[in-house]
Amino acid sequence: MNNGKSHTQPGNNMPLFCLIPGLGLLRLKKTAQGLFLLFSFLAYLFILVMRFDLVLFSFRSMLTALTMLIITPDTLREIFSPEILEFWIGSCCLVAVPMLLFFISLRSCKKTVSEKNKPTREESSLGKISLQAFMRQSIALYASAIIFVLYSVAFLAPFIAPFSPYDQQDFLVTAYQPPMTRLQALILQQPKHLVIPIQKGSDKATELSNSFISDYQKLTSRNEPHALKFVNSYNVQCETVTYVQGIRTKTIPIAELAAGKDATAKLAVTRTFILGTDQYGRDILSRVIYGSRISLSIGFLVVLISVTLGTIIGVSSGYFGGWIDAILMRIVDVLIAFPALFLILIIIAAFGNSIYLIVITLSFTGWMGVARIVRSQVLSLKEQEFILAAKSLGLSNMRIIFRHLAPNTLTPVIIAATLRIGSIILTEAGLSFLGLGVQPPTASWGNIINEGRDSLLNHWWISTFPGIAILTTVVCFNLIGDGVRDALDPRMRG
Repeated sequence: MNNGKSHTQPGNNMPLFCLIPGLGLLRLKKTAQGLFLLFSFLAYLFILVMRFDLVLFSFRSMLTALTMLIITPDTLREIFSPEILEFWIGSCCLVAVPMLLFFISLRSCKKTVSEKNKPTREESSLGKISLQAFMRQSIALYASAIIFVLYSVAFLAPFIAPFSPYDQQDFLVTAYQPPMTRLQALILQQPKHLVIPIQKGSDKATELSNSFISDYQKLTSRNEPHALKFVNSYNVQCETVTYVQGIRTKTIPIAELAAGKDATAKLAVTRTFILGTDQYGRDILSRVIYGSRISLSIGFLVVLISVTLGTIIGVSSGYFGGWIDAILMRIVDVLIAFPALFLILIIIAAFGNSIYLIVITLSFTGWMGVARIVRSQVLSLKEQEFILAAKSLGLSNMRIIFRHLAPNTLTPVIIAATLRIGSIILTEAGLSFLGLGVQPPTASWGNIINEGRDSLLNHWWISTFPGIAILTTVVCFNLIGDGVRDALDPRMRG
């Protein structure tokens, strides 16, 4: 009996299989949670192994940049490019998320084992009761798993996208290619991108600068230094290679290829366009992956800003009342009566369109509903005994608002936020489709659909796949919002 107890005891005597995220939960009959953690961990580990060289270059360039920031900040300012930030963020996610999954799995195993060993259950808090109710919503959990995958894809875009979303390939060969097209490409001797010259000198600042430039070029080229020339077919004849591009037939000396005169080196590689290409030969899969970063980040940031602003204004209006309440509510009434889309179009027409302006515009046209919800909650809460007791104890208004009122209004705010993300993503996609949102060549789901609308019948894949991405994201966020509402509502919990 003691041996069996020591095998399942939480702490240092946890079984060895619990060290792999998900396996311990599968052994403990937590099938859904175990499979999600296991597959997520294996997926991140697979990407980390396959792109280990890029991850290594990312961390090395990050350390080099931090050192230069301390030693020579002016030199770093001259050679720094914001494009490298996406690799830094992706590398941190590739390392941090598996560790987070490991700790979540280990904690869940310990908690499950301890609950089985305890004869009685402890009284749960309201938050735990709501979480348990949400975990029983199977549809909401599946939707949450899909959203996790979508955000993972957005953060890891530089490591999982097969091509750069801006690379315009050889039009005659790659334009309007259907999904799952496989094309051959000659490996040229010339570099894939413009080579930044190495600085001369032997001092520490020059060495750091050259190291940063070298890592940056390897990252932007995905550690593939040579340019590719896509062809329909090719034939080697003595010292030249004859290749066909569309209706044209050309020749190129073997010396201009990366293989040169090395008989063992490869002259060409095969690339697969899983979701096809657009009119410029750009890979649709890569553009959809990179477009997810824009759409998902705009949806999250807009909801975060609008919910925060609406909560502050709603709490202030409901708590102070009087002329403050009257002024704030009249402002809300005017903004609600004004057509939101018309206001957005006016602002974009007056100040131009950029990602930051879209976020600010959508944020300041979407906080009114949250303010009304929070105000109605505060009007009922401020007459409760605990608020009257706080006032009698002499607590300041700010402490009463942020310590007692705001936390008790979070339930409707969370529900409104989860339900609003989907509508924000749709609004951003609509603006981009109309040409008023994110501008090409930056990839966004909306402008990808816009690029394929003129050839929808003949080349359906250009607009179909970003449309499916928008549909999936919006439906999943709405299902999560329904699940959160049911979990936080005592009447729906039964």
